[in-house]
Amino acid sequence: MRALFTAALVIATLAGCAVNDAQQGQRSLRGQQTLDRYLAGKTAGAPQSCLPSYRSQDMVVVDDRTILFRDGSNRVWRTDPVGGCSGLGRPGTALVTRSFGGSGLCRGEIATVVDTANGFTVGSCSFGDFVPFEGPRRS
Repeated sequence: MRALFTAALVIATLAGCAVNDAQQGQRSLRGQQTLDRYLAGKTAGAPQSCLPSYRSQDMVVVDDRTILFRDGSNRVWRTDPVGGCSGLGRPGTALVTRSFGGSGLCRGEIATVVDTANGFTVGSCSFGDFVPFEGPRRS
């Protein structure tokens, strides 16, 4: 009986992991539309370890897994936080970064997700590489 219970527990755990992995691989329709709108016609460049500079109002949250930064030109920078950024895609949250000595963000820096109504930290994440996407030059 104990062996049967243990086997059932293992199967339930593995099934839960499989569902979680499948859910993580899916982007919401709204998130995909946002990503498509900002990256349409643009080509990815070489990943960079740091974002040269940014203004917080130029950040676009696609979802918990992808953040875009517009830089005022025809370029958009994409970062996919390592393991996602829990809570960031929800309304009423903000990503709070702290800069120490530099003007840009770098891979591995940790940001916190804050509930703006209550001021509580609801998550955190570590930035991944920053990939520039650039459109064709305008003549």
